[in-house]
Amino acid sequence: MNATAPMEYSGSHATPRRDAEFLFPLPHIPEAVGLVRRRAQTVLTGWNLPSATIEDAVLVISELVTNAVTHALPPAVLQVSRTVAEGPRALRIEVTDAGPAGSVSRPADGRYPAENGRGSAIVTALSARHGTRVDPGGITRWADLPAV
Repeated sequence: MNATAPMEYSGSHATPRRDAEFLFPLPHIPEAVGLVRRRAQTVLTGWNLPSATIEDAVLVISELVTNAVTHALPPAVLQVSRTVAEGPRALRIEVTDAGPAGSVSRPADGRYPAENGRGSAIVTALSARHGTRVDPGGITRWADLPAV
């Protein structure tokens, strides 16, 4: 983990038992974010989750998918599941990608406003816990949201 990056929970954790699951391969284009948001909203509504939970989940999904499409190599996939772990139910959101892509340099002439950098803070604020898991096939960024 980068010494300057904020700490995230990334310790060992067992994969929670899942009672519902949604798997969505992500097209590696910026338009994927809107598509995924709409599809996830439909799925989560079908799971009869409270509207506040759905709103938070769609925002976290949007941030994690944006990160994968913007900063990582394809392929990428979104996995959302309702989990039964030790304690109350949670909504697990995972985005797995093939790892970091080279950075895109932009001119420092003010033409590109500071539009980036808030996603991690949003995920932190809305999730009960979150983290990163590195596997041989790529990197998974995950977040658990409380769900009923």
